[in-house]
Amino acid sequence: MKKKPLLVINASGRVTRSVTRRLTKHFSEGWLARHPDATIVDRDVGTHPPSAITESFIAAAFTPAAARTPEMHLELAQSEAMIHELFDAEAIVMGVPMYNFGMPAQLKAYFDQIIRVGRTFNFTGDAEHPYQPLIPAKPLVLVTSNGTGGYAPGEPYEHLNFLEPHLEALLHFVGLSNITLVRVNFEEHKGEDFERSVAEAQEQLDGILGGGAVSMAEPLNAVAA
Repeated sequence: MKKKPLLVINASGRVTRSVTRRLTKHFSEGWLARHPDATIVDRDVGTHPPSAITESFIAAAFTPAAARTPEMHLELAQSEAMIHELFDAEAIVMGVPMYNFGMPAQLKAYFDQIIRVGRTFNFTGDAEHPYQPLIPAKPLVLVTSNGTGGYAPGEPYEHLNFLEPHLEALLHFVGLSNITLVRVNFEEHKGEDFERSVAEAQEQLDGILGGGAVSMAEPLNAVAA
């Protein structure tokens, strides 16, 4: 049986100087070294941003599939392609820099495209548990970066970290709850602290690969690299 692909999602607006891209590449290369028959699917939302949500998109998304016009199907084509990648992946690695304490706008557009009723979640009718995730559980490695450090729980800027909690909420909502977080600090300062943080992140990624993708840690097992 053909092995399912590793889905690599990059959200950085930088290309050559992005530390999150550097680390997702490190992980995907390690994945291929351990699974020579595997394939990689690249979804680069940083340089190819998904379309913003429009009234026509909303109308198409909330129309039953059998009743959609050809124009509606075309409106949802990008969304369907990205959703298919999530369902089809064996595992996912996502690289996300912190921009102004949150996620890049391109990545928010991605989530707006893939969080759809009837496709990645359903309403249950249960007031206590109103939502049902639809994407099958699979390991997801979340690589984040920030400029100064201090955003982890209990640290001085924890209250400004709108990146990781937001991502956790969105990923859990659609069923991707097996998250291992690898965080790189001091990106803007560079220097020894930054290089040490990157090296520790690479070691953590190697450890994840060595342990096998199906044996990742519990949701959002944060590693302060």
